[in-house]
Amino acid sequence: MSIASRPGCVAAGDVAETAGRDAGLPTHELILPGIHCIACIRSVEGLLNSRPDITAARVNLSRKRVAITAEPGIDPAPWIAALTGVGFEAHEARDAGAPSQDDGLTLRLGIAGFAMMNVMLLSVAVWSGATDATRDFFHWIAATISLPAAIYCAQPFFRSAWSALRGMRLNMDVPIALAIVLACGLSLYETSQGGEHAYFDAALSLTFFLLAGRVLEKRMRQAARSAAADLAALEPLRVTRIEGETRVSVPVDDVAEGDTLWLAAGARVPVDGVLDSGSAQVDRSALTGESDEIAVEQGASLTAGEVVLTGPVTMRTTVAAKGSTLRRLIQIAAHAEGARSKYTSLADRAAGVYAPLVHGLAIAAFVGWLIATGDMYHALTIAIATLIITCPCALGLALPAVSTVATGRLFRMGLLVKSKTALERLAEVDTVVFDKTGTLSAAALVPHKDMPDEARAVLKALAQASAHPLSRSVLLLLNDVRPADLEGIAEHRGNCVSASWNGASVRFGNATWVGAGQGTVLQIRDTVYALERREQLFADAVNTVARLSDMGFDVHILTGDSARNAARAANELGVDNVHAEVDPEAKQDLIERLQVEGHKVVMVGDGLNDTLALTRAWASIAPGTALEASQNAADVVLLGQHLSGIPAAIGIARSARRRILENFGLAACYNAVAIPLCLAGFATPLMAALAMSTSSITVTLNALRTKAQT
Repeated sequence: MSIASRPGCVAAGDVAETAGRDAGLPTHELILPGIHCIACIRSVEGLLNSRPDITAARVNLSRKRVAITAEPGIDPAPWIAALTGVGFEAHEARDAGAPSQDDGLTLRLGIAGFAMMNVMLLSVAVWSGATDATRDFFHWIAATISLPAAIYCAQPFFRSAWSALRGMRLNMDVPIALAIVLACGLSLYETSQGGEHAYFDAALSLTFFLLAGRVLEKRMRQAARSAAADLAALEPLRVTRIEGETRVSVPVDDVAEGDTLWLAAGARVPVDGVLDSGSAQVDRSALTGESDEIAVEQGASLTAGEVVLTGPVTMRTTVAAKGSTLRRLIQIAAHAEGARSKYTSLADRAAGVYAPLVHGLAIAAFVGWLIATGDMYHALTIAIATLIITCPCALGLALPAVSTVATGRLFRMGLLVKSKTALERLAEVDTVVFDKTGTLSAAALVPHKDMPDEARAVLKALAQASAHPLSRSVLLLLNDVRPADLEGIAEHRGNCVSASWNGASVRFGNATWVGAGQGTVLQIRDTVYALERREQLFADAVNTVARLSDMGFDVHILTGDSARNAARAANELGVDNVHAEVDPEAKQDLIERLQVEGHKVVMVGDGLNDTLALTRAWASIAPGTALEASQNAADVVLLGQHLSGIPAAIGIARSARRRILENFGLAACYNAVAIPLCLAGFATPLMAALAMSTSSITVTLNALRTKAQT
């Protein structure tokens, strides 16, 4: 076993961000895919903050990144080398320092709500009988508050409407913007003429409720990032190239076919090539799904994206950087993401019919009343009331209100929904495809049943000093064992963890290095205990697959692992559809074939080799332990390895879809009653605003009924 870990790493829950020395905006960002606990954070920050060329370093555990403040443009290669030297895989992030985009929707919502409440207080005074100068005074105060607030707060609708009109098309924001402008314009005209009625409160309430819908919708998109971008982030920006007798740090794009590269232990292979020196242990699980580490000899092929566990080694490239396997995966993932983004949501489909209808009704009301009465002002008032009462406020809230309730409940259950249309697509799936290694199962080290209790206590204490996944698997099996008190714990990177126990030497790790044959062993004095390495299903895997089958889903296992390992896992899970020894592109092809046959597939996977399939599937889910690229390719992330959340996610998605359709029905019923009254001249713009607000509240209350129904 290769133990690339740090002494003192202990399991811990996810934490947000710990503070280093705060000094200015970060200039660099490194990806740290192997960090997982508070001890990792302390080690990384302690190492980086102690360097004279770094002003500050702050780790974000949830994003598995460290933000560094240093001289802009400085080469981060020495920092990466220092982190690699203590067992942390590190890559330079390509999006470091990118400013977060904030369109100010929440601020606009707050201003609209504050202005609306104040104007409504003034309206109450007018409704209570204020007349003449007093009424005009209140109207002018309302205008002073409303006009700046409406101009600022409704900008998102104005920009969207103008963009649509310039493109000679209609969208949902055209009637919204028109209703706000006409309501404010008519109210200002009434105020200037000393009229009895002004409708500033109608314009502001319309703006407020629609902004509420936009804010809810924004929450659905905040977590979404590009899987292609995160695949690209796995490729280091710089590599170490051997030129003559010296090692030179160069941009990865400068790597050409035939170059010799130097790789430290724990480094990810940047470009396809062959091993040029000695032998090495390679982890291919992220790329191929193979659960076992692979021993490779000089001349063996290395593929971009694999991790060299032992080293340092040298490799000779067989392609230029732009022709690597990783670059090809990036291009395919970007194409697949673009195809899936063409999915049209229920709200967008409804808007395509609704917007022309609203304009047609408003124009018909204006023309009809103008012909009937010859009073342009009266005809315009009814047309504005029609625009307000038919304004798609309830329609705009129907989907985001339900989605927010559903995503909130899923988050409390340990699932993070990242995509705007994820719930709609998840509700439609009929086939579930699982990756195996890392998703349904993981490699584990199993102590022999005859191992004495004192040896188990020593084993647990040594395993606690390692962050290697196999060491953590030992901790799970020894959950009830009290660890022994050890002294002088030290890690021999790539070989073992050693310590002293009651004056005796104890070691846990590579049997060859310990001098005890092959495999992984625990050595206490002169006694050696062998540990069996085997693949184990996660605790809730069997129950999850059984629940999905009971719900009527076809379940498939799709893995790059051997047919023997795949068949054994499928037998334990009771799955008949098994596809083994499948590479990343073949995984994508299988998903496409299932969908061509008429199935709607949800893909569940965690590795780099699953990214293409995750982006191609109708919907996708990734465990919280997955690579960052896989998490960002997925629509839903399990916050941990809780597979039992998958049936619940589908059940809540189905319930959410029913609530959305019900909300559309409620909005349609409301319009069926309100529109005839408005066209008949019985509704003023103020009454229309109140009716519109009532319909918005109704669909929001209905959204609260969303719950899991499996």
